[in-house]
This record gives sequence, C-alpha cells and structure tokens, in this order.
Amino acid sequence: MKVLVVGGGGREHALIRKIKESSRVDSVACCPGNGGISYDAECYNVSATDIDGVVNLAREIKADFVVVAPDDPLVAGMVDALNDAGFDTFGPTANAAIIEGSKVFSKDLMLKYNIPTAEYSVFDNADEVIAYLKERNEFPAVIKADGLALGKGVIIPESFEEAVEGVKEIMEDKIFGASGNHVVVEEFLTGPEVSVLAFTDGKCVKPMVSSMDHKRALDGDKGLNTGGMGTVSPNPYYTDEIAKECMDKIFIPTIQAMNAEGRTFKGCLYFGLMITPKGPKVIEYNCRFGDPETQVVLPRLKTDIMDIFEAINNETLSNLDIEWSDDACACVIMASGGYPKSYPKGLEIEGLTDGQLDGVTVYHAGTSVKEGKLVTCGGRVLGVTALGSDLKAALDKSYAAVDKIEFENAHFRRDIGQKALSVK
Repeated sequence: MKVLVVGGGGREHALIRKIKESSRVDSVACCPGNGGISYDAECYNVSATDIDGVVNLAREIKADFVVVAPDDPLVAGMVDALNDAGFDTFGPTANAAIIEGSKVFSKDLMLKYNIPTAEYSVFDNADEVIAYLKERNEFPAVIKADGLALGKGVIIPESFEEAVEGVKEIMEDKIFGASGNHVVVEEFLTGPEVSVLAFTDGKCVKPMVSSMDHKRALDGDKGLNTGGMGTVSPNPYYTDEIAKECMDKIFIPTIQAMNAEGRTFKGCLYFGLMITPKGPKVIEYNCRFGDPETQVVLPRLKTDIMDIFEAINNETLSNLDIEWSDDACACVIMASGGYPKSYPKGLEIEGLTDGQLDGVTVYHAGTSVKEGKLVTCGGRVLGVTALGSDLKAALDKSYAAVDKIEFENAHFRRDIGQKALSVK
C-alpha cells in the first residue's frame, strides 16, 4: 500500500513511523511534512488545510489510503471530500468532527446524554460573560473559545481582573479569530488529568493505553499554557476501576450519543478527562490523535496500525484484538526559547544523524532542512521519546538523549513524569 498522511507535526511523525512498521505498507507520503519527517516519508508542499490540493495529491501519487491527522482539515470536511473522490481514509467526517470543532456542541451533547462533565454556561457577548463572572465570583474559572484554537483556546483566570482581560482578548480582540465569537464558561474541576485516545468505528470503541500530558511551559506546572511540553504513558491515576467507569459512563455513551444525533464518529476520539472526587468527568473531546500524547501511545502499540485503520473503515473493529506493550513510554518536548510566545527560527540542530539518535525515537514537530542542515522552524521542535521497563527507565533514557541534542536557547521541562512517579 501507499499511504498519504496529512499534517506536519510531531503527531504526524509518530503516525508515519508506526505506519512504516506495517508489513502491508510499501511507501508513505506526507503533506506538508517537515524536515524530520522528510527522512521517513516523501513530503509534498501541499497545506494540510488545502482540501482540493490534498485530494489532487492523493490522485497524483495514487494513494491507497489517506490518514487525515490535524483538527482543522477534519472539521472543514477533508475526509468527506476524500471519500467522495473514492479514497479510503482514516478520520471522522465533518459532521462528526464538530465534537471538537464546537465546544458549545460538545457541552450540549454531554448535558443532553448525561455524560459527566463540568457545569457550564454559553455566551456570545463579552459584557454578559463579564457580568456573569462578577456575579458568580468563583475563581479560578475556566473560559473556552467555542471553536478551534490550536489547542490553546482555554484560559483559567485566577481573579476577576484576569477573567475580564481574557474575555476581552478572546471575544473583542479575537486572538483566536472567529473561534471566539462564542465562549463557554465552566466550573473549575479539581483532580488528576488523564488523556485517553480511543479507536472507534462508530459501533465499537477500543480505548488505547492512557497518558499524562504536561501543558504548562515551566517546571512545577508554572508559566503559560502550551500545546504540551511532554507526556508519559501509562497514567498511574487511570486505574482498572476508573477505566471501567469511563467505558460505562463516558466512552460508550459518547459514541451512542453521536449516533443518536446522526453524527457517527469513525476514527480516533480523544477524551481529556479529570478524575474528580465525584468520579471521572470530560474536560474536552478532540476528533483526532492528541499531540504529544500520540508520541507515547503509538510506540506501545503492537498490532499493525493499518489493520486497525481498515477495520474502522469497514466497521469491523469489534473483530480485532488490539495488543499493547507493557513497557512505559516518555516523551520530552524540546521547544524554541520564547515558546509559546515569539521565538526565533532557523537555528541549527546538532546531535542527530538523519534526524535520529540511537536508543530513542526523535519525533520532529517543528524542523526543516536548509542547505542540508536540520534547523528549527516551530515552537515545539522535537519530541525525544523512549520506551523503558518502567516509567523511570523511560524518562532516564529520554533525558539522557535530550542532553545530547543542541540548538540555541533550547527550552524543555526537567520535571516531565515526576508527578506520575510520585503516585504510590
């Protein structure tokens, strides 16, 4: 088979390296890809959001299967267009991808079908939000832009003053564009967070192994929110008991709810969960593989990923036994100095050979090749990932590798996984 992967970040690199392991795959193409991906796949300069361009590319290279990885093209209907053109695809259609494309839709879905989540209110006027927050006077609060915002459309103000500033940025300054036309204000939940990705064909749901993300830029969960500074798998807070409760009260009910709404979801559904004192609750849904959760989940997958993708396509997932490694996995993100705000690009990366390093896997999120040299071209640059017999072993390998990779002002957290290690 020839497989085309749409996207150009660390998640796509993790998917490509797993797809390449399949005995059924001859070659992998990617659009647009990045510098590091170019060592593993043939990259084409077609934007991940260019629906017509991707359909034409799939025709041109005679792709047998297309994997659409990022949220924007999924929500915009790229899978619909590829299906209409006769291509087998992995990813939800637009009417199902709305589960991530609109926070208002997903919150209303959970309320309607009794899926546990935080209490919430929806607003389309900044003054009304501010009046509501003032009257409620409960902080921290959670304020979410309705639409897609590169995983950054959530603010958690600690005070009324912070909340006013955040609401104005989202709804008046439009820092997330039209995504901020509506906002959801939620109660602030407490407890450990867990990320669970799940394969589903719309009938059956098969959760993947759990993971723990680290969103804040600085050690000790301080600093600005980012797209994710590192991940570990498994997440020790996700016990067998919690997993069963999530399956019964969240995972299956969500799939059934989407079917009832005429929005059958086929692909990877991401559940962002909070294990509250009252049990697990949904913080958010994503309509695709998480980034950087994918980087620690897929290395543990033993089953041929193309078998899974085809079973989802054919709605035969219930017949497939999906196997996972008992190893732990850790991913430490090396980011550009200044991320998630402004940062320089084009800095040479040293310490890698053909984008990799012995003993670990380096997933490329923001790199390019200029004049034969690997250079930075994004905020999150590399995901340095290792498997180990336990979490400590995996983390030790990741951090030892991080110390061998250099670029100017490289920034990374030194406490990835420490919270997980402290769980008895």
